[in-house]
Amino acid sequence: MTLSALLALLIAWGIPAWWADIETFPELDLNDPGALQEASRVLEEELRVAAKPRAYLIIDLVSSTIHIKDRGVELHRLSIGGWTASAEDKMAGTFRLVGRPPVVRRKVDPSATVEQEPISLADMPVHFHLTMTPPLSLDVVPTAGESPFLWAWWQGKRVWWRFKNWADSFLSSSVSSAEPRLQLTLSNEQAQSLAWSLIDGMPVVIRRSTEKR
Repeated sequence: MTLSALLALLIAWGIPAWWADIETFPELDLNDPGALQEASRVLEEELRVAAKPRAYLIIDLVSSTIHIKDRGVELHRLSIGGWTASAEDKMAGTFRLVGRPPVVRRKVDPSATVEQEPISLADMPVHFHLTMTPPLSLDVVPTAGESPFLWAWWQGKRVWWRFKNWADSFLSSSVSSAEPRLQLTLSNEQAQSLAWSLIDGMPVVIRRSTEKR
C-alpha cells in the first residue's frame, strides 16, 4: 500500500486526528521510491501499535530523532547525535523491549530520620545495551565530547561488529544470520531521558534510511 493511499484511509476513517497536527515524515524525499515505501511501512506499523493505550518508540534514522509516543500523540522527542547499523534489512516490523536498562539503585537507610530522595532522572544511565524481540541489539553510547574514553571503546566494538559481519558473509555462501544491531549516539541528558521512558515490552518501530552509508 502506498503512502498516499494510507493517508487517504486516515482521512476517510477520521482517525487519528493527531496525524494532521504533526510532521509525520520529516525529510521525506518524494522522488525516492525506496523512501516512500519505507515511510509507508512505518506508518502501517505505527497505526497498529497506536491502536492500544501504551507508550511506544519511533526511532527515525532519517531525521535522527527518537519519538516517544502514546496513541499517536508525541510525548517527547530526543535528538540522535549519530548512528550506525548492521543488518538493516532485518529491522522491519515491530520490536518489543525485553528489559529496561539497569539502574544503580540507591541504598535505603532504614535508620534515617529524614525522608530519602527517590530515584530520579539523574540516576539513569548515560550508556546502556538493550535487547528486543524479534532479535535486535540496540546500544546507546555517549558522545565523544562528554565521555571520550567510553565513546572510543564503543567505536572499537562497532568496528569489530562490522568486521565480523563481513567475515561471516564472506565465508558463508548462505544468507547471513547476523543479528541486526543499532548503535545510537546520544548526549548524556538525552540518554537519561530515554532510559527513564523505557518500559518492559515497549513496542519499537524503526524508520530506516535508504541512503548508502
